[in-house]
Amino acid sequence: MSIARTLARHDALFILEQLQLAPAIVLFAKMISSRRVSGRPGERLARAFQDMGPSFIKVGQMLSTRSDLLGEQMAADLSTLQDKLPPFSGEEARAAIEAEFGQTMDELFLSFDDTAIAAASIAQVHFAVTRDGEEVAVKVLRPDIEKAFKGDLELFFWGARLLQRTRPELRRLKPVESVATLARSVEMEMDLRFEAAAADELRENFLTDRSIFVPRIDWLRTGRRVMCTERVHGISFGDIAAIKAAGHDTLEILRKTAETFFYQAFRDGFFHADMHPGNLFVLPDGTVAIVDFGIMGRLNQTSRRHLAEMLMSFLTRDYRRVAEIHFEAGWIPKNQSMEEFTQACRSIAEPVLDRPQNEISIARLLGQLFQITETFQMESQPQLLLLQKTMLVAEGTGRRLAPNANMWVIARPLIEEWMHANFGPEARLKDAARQGVDALNRLPSIVRGLETALSQFDEHGLKLHPDTVAQLRGKRSRTPSTTAVMWIASIAASVAATAFLMSAL
Repeated sequence: MSIARTLARHDALFILEQLQLAPAIVLFAKMISSRRVSGRPGERLARAFQDMGPSFIKVGQMLSTRSDLLGEQMAADLSTLQDKLPPFSGEEARAAIEAEFGQTMDELFLSFDDTAIAAASIAQVHFAVTRDGEEVAVKVLRPDIEKAFKGDLELFFWGARLLQRTRPELRRLKPVESVATLARSVEMEMDLRFEAAAADELRENFLTDRSIFVPRIDWLRTGRRVMCTERVHGISFGDIAAIKAAGHDTLEILRKTAETFFYQAFRDGFFHADMHPGNLFVLPDGTVAIVDFGIMGRLNQTSRRHLAEMLMSFLTRDYRRVAEIHFEAGWIPKNQSMEEFTQACRSIAEPVLDRPQNEISIARLLGQLFQITETFQMESQPQLLLLQKTMLVAEGTGRRLAPNANMWVIARPLIEEWMHANFGPEARLKDAARQGVDALNRLPSIVRGLETALSQFDEHGLKLHPDTVAQLRGKRSRTPSTTAVMWIASIAASVAATAFLMSAL
């Protein structure tokens, strides 16, 4: 009931009305609180989530990826939801750090700033200096945060199950699975070793790339409730004036940011999913630094291929190919009309692509595409929804840097090059060769399996023709097992030859 009252206070009960959840409670809440407030529905809902605390802030962030469920405008409004809460005291932070490592603060740090420089729903960050004299940022979980989330998650699961039971048409949106994804995400966020591992993996992916900087993890001062990284000294992407005053070319910064995003999503399939200006900095030498690795996304090779080809097809206005990709990927059921979905893709893309180059939003295009999922019975693709939300935030950041440029135009040559390198004719031949080598490596076990099968035929007393029995016993000619071995060996030799030729390409 308290949830309904908070929603009513912000004139945001529409979310429960649209989902048809708890109609009696909604009606009562509207009767006792009919206050009207300013702002679009998504803005009012964001403020309500902010008031309801950490768990609901996370729900708001999750819903900001669901333009297929809430619509593009509301999803965009929720994406502005700031994950900020009042900080807890420096004394509590110190106590948590000492409890985590069983050492005093003096043993761990030369100095520790009790004033947090950032405070979010799950943790906050303090600056410190280690005993070795290194400047670091120390992230500390909020006291009792696990208990606070546990009760709220149980409520979310109840709501998701109720939604699936009462609204069967929404099952394709996988509400229970979405809450389960949120629960796993929160569980990982509340063990800072997972975030540290994500940062370490991203850093490793870009060790040879000087256009992006990922801070190093101090593993000796990192545990379940505490994470320590080297400190970043730079200018926030939120301060464009300071970036320009420092002599940096904002268009060049955008180019590095676009390339960095492309390499994360397509080359590595592992991307930072919270690329807002507060998490991005420009270092004195123009390098782009990225921090806060609590929300990360992954794309497998197949999803990357489908997404890259879909983006290129949109950019070249090949809507038939866009539709074919959806059917090939299994995102659209085969009982749907290819022609109608092609028409739908055109209707979505033309208004977006017909704008001036710097105003084209691929993220907005994908968001509108996801909104027509109900018409074509398309199942939700959580990994693509998270990427679309990340793209939307990245586009907004890019426009702040260089309003007359477009990050997708900048990244297009990289996408084309990556597609050719990974899915062009030569790449397919090399992939076939690798599969052939794998088959060759499996040859001994295949032969052993054939010999075992043939011996079992004889041992079990199968009634075979006498000539066949004689062949199996080697009385007339080559046994079938030998014939099979020679047959497989000839194929393997051909494969090996192909692999050798491909390795020379």
